[in-house]
Amino acid sequence: MRYAPAILVGRIVRLLARWRKPGGGSAVPGLVVNTIAPGFLARTLNGFPGGLVIVTGSSGKSTTTKLLVAALRAHGLGVFTNESTANISQGLTSALLEQASLAGRISGDVAVLEMDEGHGALISGSLTPRVVALTNVMVDQIDRFHDSEMVAAMLAKIASRATGTVVVNADDQYLLDLAVHLDAPVGISRFGVSADVLAANPRGLGYSATAVARLGAAEGMLLTAVDGREATVLVDGAPYPMVLPARGTHYAVDAVTALCTAQAVLGDRFDPAIAAAAISAIPPVFGRGEIVTVRGRKVEFVLVQNPASFQLNVDSLASGTDQILIAIGSDVRDPSYFWPVDTSGLDRVAIASGSKAQEIALQLAYDDVTVDRIELDLGKALDDFLALPDPQVGLKTIIFSADSMRRTRAHLGLASNKAGRD
Repeated sequence: MRYAPAILVGRIVRLLARWRKPGGGSAVPGLVVNTIAPGFLARTLNGFPGGLVIVTGSSGKSTTTKLLVAALRAHGLGVFTNESTANISQGLTSALLEQASLAGRISGDVAVLEMDEGHGALISGSLTPRVVALTNVMVDQIDRFHDSEMVAAMLAKIASRATGTVVVNADDQYLLDLAVHLDAPVGISRFGVSADVLAANPRGLGYSATAVARLGAAEGMLLTAVDGREATVLVDGAPYPMVLPARGTHYAVDAVTALCTAQAVLGDRFDPAIAAAAISAIPPVFGRGEIVTVRGRKVEFVLVQNPASFQLNVDSLASGTDQILIAIGSDVRDPSYFWPVDTSGLDRVAIASGSKAQEIALQLAYDDVTVDRIELDLGKALDDFLALPDPQVGLKTIIFSADSMRRTRAHLGLASNKAGRD
């Protein structure tokens, strides 16, 4: 019961934070508890009977985690996870407070957590995860992570804490090198895409360094086909079809990551047919290909967090819609961060908005994309965009950075990550 006072304080802070700002302040209770009871997070996460599973990497963490949780639950496991996709230490602690008893215990067989690579490296010394899944290394958050070597080093620090298995993307050269140099006596499970899938993505999959050779079917799970929201994966030589939460090869890779990690967690209990069916039933993750109905209009949300995800999403949207609003916010401190992205596939953008509206409009203009209007006031831009007649092709589509995503959801009354979803 030594953590009971801290848990009570955290819950009071949570109530006050939600009273002051409905739908917000989710990290504040965790920050308070981590300050007054610094051992709470590690003790609770390490206490699950089936162990702790960490999903980390530059991109794909949220989607992979959600798909993995679905696959494990379909096999009958009780799973605790960070539903809100908060992936830094205070957010993780806040998620624990939602379900922890006063003794600091949470019912469930296993914990599956998305973890920010920087914060994960900071707290990894106190954690003993049974399985660590590494998604990829991309050029990401250059204000925090100065180069890809820095990201790889942080992922290596987290992976070195694994007691059972490290799941590795075999198409990412940084992760392949990391796996070779792991000191811990753990198993390595690999997944990757076939040569045909890679060839269908001429710009690549966004990794800082793509491996030259492809994974063989006998060496791990292999993504062999992607067509919109449909994909096929080879597991032990047998093909399993899946429906993806959103279109695009990057979402198919997230699904394979989840499958491979589920196998590492479940061992002999793993049934790929059950896992594939569970993954196929999952809707998009918060802002990532999510389709919502707002004011009677269907709208697709597309979150871009780094140049790689921006490019992959632009490519998957090409010719798929003719009515786009793009909103880039204050989280993109240096607009040149997105200059490597070829946005020409968008053809036309109805409105450019957010605090970096003029900068993204200039980039679009250089790529010969027609921008009908620049509107710095995001609320007005959203209202006017929704008032436009329905598009002739595809859905109304809003492409946004993380800051603009939060502002968009708040303006539209979608404060919860479950609100308004079809």
